This record gives sequence, C-alpha cells and structure tokens, in this order.
Amino acid sequence: MTTHDLPFRDPRLPLAARVEDLIQRLTPDERIAMLHQFAPAVPRLGLDAFRTGQEALHGVAWSGPATVFPQAVGLGASWDAELVRAVGEAVGTEVRAMRTRDSRVGLNVWAPTVNLLRDPRWGRNEEGYSEDPRLTSDLATAYTSGLRGDHPDRWRTAPVLKHWLAHNNETARDTTSSSVRPRVLHEYDLAAFRGPVEGGTVAGVMPAYNLVNGRPNHVSPLLDEHLRRWTDQDLVVCSDAGAPSNLVDSEHYFDSHEEATAAALRAGVDSFTDHDQDSSKITGRLHGALRRGLIDQKDVDTAVRRLLSLRFRLGEFDPDQGPYAATDLSSYDTPAHRALALRAAEGRRGAAQERRAAAAGRERYAHGRDRRPAR
Repeated sequence: MTTHDLPFRDPRLPLAARVEDLIQRLTPDERIAMLHQFAPAVPRLGLDAFRTGQEALHGVAWSGPATVFPQAVGLGASWDAELVRAVGEAVGTEVRAMRTRDSRVGLNVWAPTVNLLRDPRWGRNEEGYSEDPRLTSDLATAYTSGLRGDHPDRWRTAPVLKHWLAHNNETARDTTSSSVRPRVLHEYDLAAFRGPVEGGTVAGVMPAYNLVNGRPNHVSPLLDEHLRRWTDQDLVVCSDAGAPSNLVDSEHYFDSHEEATAAALRAGVDSFTDHDQDSSKITGRLHGALRRGLIDQKDVDTAVRRLLSLRFRLGEFDPDQGPYAATDLSSYDTPAHRALALRAAEGRRGAAQERRAAAAGRERYAHGRDRRPAR
C-alpha cells in the first residue's frame, strides 16, 4: 500500500475519520512539530510542509504582484456586503493562483481585522471596517465568505479573524490591559467576532498581544467559554507573532516558558507563531511541559486535530487536492480584479445591485414608506 492508498487520503470517508486515521499514524514528536507555525513535512506519509499565516487584508501581501484593493476602512465605508464578498473572492482566488506558482504562499489567511475602531488614536484604524459591531460583523462575514468559497466541504482559503480581543493600541501593546465591562464585552467586542464564526465562514482567530482585565489574550478563558461554543466546527487559534514568548519575557505572567506554553495550549492556542521559522524553541518548551506534567498527550492531540481538520478542508490530502487547486496561474492581478478594485475605491455599486436597490425603492414607495406628509 502506498501513501496515496491510506484511508486519510480517501475523500469518501467522513472528515473526522480521515483526521483520526492520520493522527494515529503520526509519532508523538511529529505531532508536537505540527504545533509551530512552520510545520515540517512528514515524507514517510507523503505530507508536505505547512505554514499558518498569509496576510490578505485587502489583497495578497508580500508575495509578488497582486491586485491591491482599498483598505478595510474604505470597504467599510461602502456599507456594501456584496461588494466586500466579491473582493474577498478575488483575494482568495489570487492566493490560490500565487500558490500555484510558489508553494510558500499560505492558504491559511490572517484576515480580516475585526477590531472595532473605537479610538482614532490607535494608528491602525485603516485595518478595520468600522466602530459598529453589527456592520463590522456583517462585512467580516461577507469578506470571509468570499475567501472561503462556496463549496460545501472544501475551502478556497482558511480565514482567521484578528485580533481577539479588545485590541486598539500599539504603544506597549504587549503589556497594556484593556479594562472591559461585561456589557461592553458581550455587546461590543465579542459581537464583532460572533457573526462570522456562527456563519461558518472562518477557520479560526488570532489572539491579540494585549491583556483584557489583567489576563493575556493568549491564555484567555473566553476562547473556550465563548468562541468555541459558537460553532461545532474545529476552529484553529493561531498565536500572534512572538506572543507566546511575551507571556514570560515582557508580561511576566508566568515564571517559565514551559509553563506559559502549556497554559496557552490548554487555553486553546493551536499554532504557535514564535521565533520565525525556528521551531526548536516552541517544540522544546512543549516537550518540557509534557515531561513536567503541565500538559498531556491529549492536549497536544486536540490541537493537532484542529490543524489537520483545517488542512483537510483546504483539500490538501485529497487525490486532486480539492476543487480550488486548479485555480489558473494567471488568475491574479487580472483586468477584472483591477476593475473590481476601482469600483470598490469609488464606492460604485454593480449593475445588478443598482437594479435591486431601484426595485426596493419602488416597493417602499408603493407601500407609502417614502411619502412625505402634505404641507
């Protein structure tokens, strides 16, 4: 039997069965290695290397020529979910096309930013859609729907929302704590994340550098108490860059890196973005935490299952690598995508949207909703 004949390669089997077959074939060391951002290849099983993280906020960043769409705050000003969905679809298509050319382009995209623009002094307000949780949630759902694609089981890309939670400052962002009252937490900050998660259009979230009410976001109980209870889907939590080390080095929240890494894993962090491509620090801390009994194999396997589930949904282990693998190499920076970017920048509606808006206007008028009282 070749690696192509193993059960986890069979798309006819249920997703959970395929994930379980693959994880049981991995050694304990191979499982731990998958928890770093840059997961190595496993040649004996025919597994390629995998990385979490590809910036795609308003186009494919840092990966060569691509269509540049308006910043998120500009898209937010359109109040046009269908337009934002079309932009997400174009960006997801360009990610796939660029990956055809360069396998280093990641399919786990870290976008969009759903932090609410509560304060103009943040300095990164261009990354978010608005100060309103409903509008932000609706547009994030639209954008991730385009990134994800419309196939019921396979994903064009796997979007991750950022930055969880109450993140709106850059100065000392890894040591400041946001004081959030319960009503603000539930009606404001969590509300922006909840819509896309419940809508099934996102693969996970990225915790923010800051603390909330004195606790670092990377060890927050809110990941389990709220995020994972909004959906039955296996969400992946990807740490922000260097944040696992910050738990000790700058925040001094734990005495040792082994304790900090163990606490983050138990809180729900699945993929550790730390020390760039050098995975030895994180894997060493995880091995040490296992030896000390701070975590057990079940904790490791839970995170690995979530990461493998994401990779299966991207079609990586299908014989044809899924319906989006055939995206044409030339499907980036196309005339159609440039025209869409111009339309988004100008805030213009498409012809179909104009017809629907006109029809809606006529319907309101027919029911007397737009009539003004006689003077």
